[in-house]
Amino acid sequence: MTDKFLSPTPILDFNAAPIQNLIAARDWLSLSQTDRIGAAYDFVRNEILFGYNARDALSASRILADGYGQCNTKATLLMALLRALGVPCRFHGFTIDKSLQRGVVPEFAYPLTPQDILHSWVEVYHDGEWLNLEGFILDAQVVAALQKAFPTRNTLCAYGAGTDHLQNPDVDWRGASTYIQKTGINQDFGVFDNPDDFYADHVQLTGLRGLYFRNVVRHVMNRRLAKMRTGHVPVIPGGDQNLAPSQPFLNKLEAI
Repeated sequence: MTDKFLSPTPILDFNAAPIQNLIAARDWLSLSQTDRIGAAYDFVRNEILFGYNARDALSASRILADGYGQCNTKATLLMALLRALGVPCRFHGFTIDKSLQRGVVPEFAYPLTPQDILHSWVEVYHDGEWLNLEGFILDAQVVAALQKAFPTRNTLCAYGAGTDHLQNPDVDWRGASTYIQKTGINQDFGVFDNPDDFYADHVQLTGLRGLYFRNVVRHVMNRRLAKMRTGHVPVIPGGDQNLAPSQPFLNKLEAI
């Protein structure tokens, strides 16, 4: 496997002391490759809570210090940990429709949200094949809150989730691909060696709107997520029609 899938970058700064100290403290290098992937994956999924950072193109060490992240920032941290553990990985860039984040995004800010939101997952090389890892994005507490709020639903595209298997989502590492936002995808940018290359060409929420989201809206979103973990899932206007993805999004996923 080529070194480009194992190398550090300014964003994948896995040689930084906090990341190396974490790996040493957890003794992850003593594990098999399968268990190394599982340990890093479970850490990013549940010990780095689902939340919104100041921007996408943050370094892995900064995300670790934040202690929370969304799809793109959690992907960065997971990639850094995997490469530090000698596991080849790469970055796959997409956009998701903004409806996937409705319920987490407050209604007063929803009209200002871009229709297409940058999204990503991690592809890991394991047992001779590339696997898609996306199920780490929502922590288990958020998933449990959604399952409790919608006990009869399996299809949900809102509140940060995009799945047809809400009651039994493919989010646990078992040596296969995992997903939790897949049904919200509406554009595929393809595979990149690292997130640095992707963010060199793809930037979101710039100018005054970016300042507003970074300094006001994302903090409201993070408070909403904290309340969701305690069982307070906000109601989305419009009823069930705003809880499922539109068919065009699903059609575009058939080849993925």
